Amino acid sequence: MISRAFGLALGILAGLQPLAVLGADLGPGNAAGGRGGQVVPASAGPISRIKDIATVQSARDNQLVGYGLVIGLQGTGDSLRNAPYTEQSIKAMLENLGIALEGGRARAKNVAAVIVTATLPAFVESGARIDVSVSSLGDATSLQGGILVMTPLKAADGQIYAVAQGSVSVSGFSVKGQAQQLTQGVPTAGRVPNGAIVERQVAGEFADLGAMTLQLRNADFSTAVMVADVINEYSRDRFGKRVASEQDSRTVIIRKPAGISAARFVAEIENLLVEADTPARVVLDERTGTIVIGQDVRISKVAISYGTLTVRITEAPRVVQPEPFSRGQTAVEPYTTIDASQPNARVAVIDGPDLETLVSGLNRLGVKPDGIIAILQGIKSAGALQADLVVQ
Repeated sequence: MISRAFGLALGILAGLQPLAVLGADLGPGNAAGGRGGQVVPASAGPISRIKDIATVQSARDNQLVGYGLVIGLQGTGDSLRNAPYTEQSIKAMLENLGIALEGGRARAKNVAAVIVTATLPAFVESGARIDVSVSSLGDATSLQGGILVMTPLKAADGQIYAVAQGSVSVSGFSVKGQAQQLTQGVPTAGRVPNGAIVERQVAGEFADLGAMTLQLRNADFSTAVMVADVINEYSRDRFGKRVASEQDSRTVIIRKPAGISAARFVAEIENLLVEADTPARVVLDERTGTIVIGQDVRISKVAISYGTLTVRITEAPRVVQPEPFSRGQTAVEPYTTIDASQPNARVAVIDGPDLETLVSGLNRLGVKPDGIIAILQGIKSAGALQADLVVQ
């Protein structure tokens, strides 16, 4: 089944480029728009696999966290005066290794205290490796070249599920001279690829499940109903009965048929194609000037005036001299110039029956992205924007 991909309108940077419509027709027949000459309506959503829009919630990921030390830094570690916990951690680590500090203070600048985080995937077995993220806790300036010392990672139940150790990979850098400093990226955070070994696995019940919960990534009643219908159509042909029922806008309950394993059943249904539906939404990012407009966004006919009124007041006092040989005095006479102008003031009528008309109407105003953001907010306040407006 062929469908027209949803359109996006982007206004980026300082208005050097107008809004553009992004999207492409998938497969042949993009003019007729469907199979066998069937015309696909403009509101048709993209064709997606179930695995791309939903996940099976029988098992979930678990977050892990730990506290550790990164050593081997080139003078960019924590200053022990400002980070006393780093010094305490160094002493505790050395004592565990059988080295006792006789009341002395550590002066090393090549050690940094860090927080280590990781995500334990579902169905992972003991002995598997996972990636970990490392972030500085103190005032270290860079973790470049450091090595994470053995760090236990705990879950919310307080149990240790993995142990992390390895070289820290940092993408950012920081270079400092006597009069200038250059920093790019974040040198105080990095990753250790495959740096943690799973010591304890989370018990899963996936193989014994009789009913499974399919959860949509984007909640929508129409999509949930279509997912259930597609699965039921397949199960009637394959198993002779309906197995799916929609529960709410995000959840679809699936009952596993007899005579097939849960993993094989999920593998069969996750590749079924569904025409996902999405709500009409406009996303505005005032910080970067980015505008994203969904395909189903509609605008009622409105007249928009855009232009900046500038009033300039200039004070130019004049010095007035008395006549020669008179008894007058030199005085200052006030002189004010007022100039009012309204450049680029335009009035445009916008009627958005589809995305292309809406974008071309906004481009006719010739405004920058920040101006378009203000216009869309005003249209929403006027009740003419038939979509959800999200401001980031």
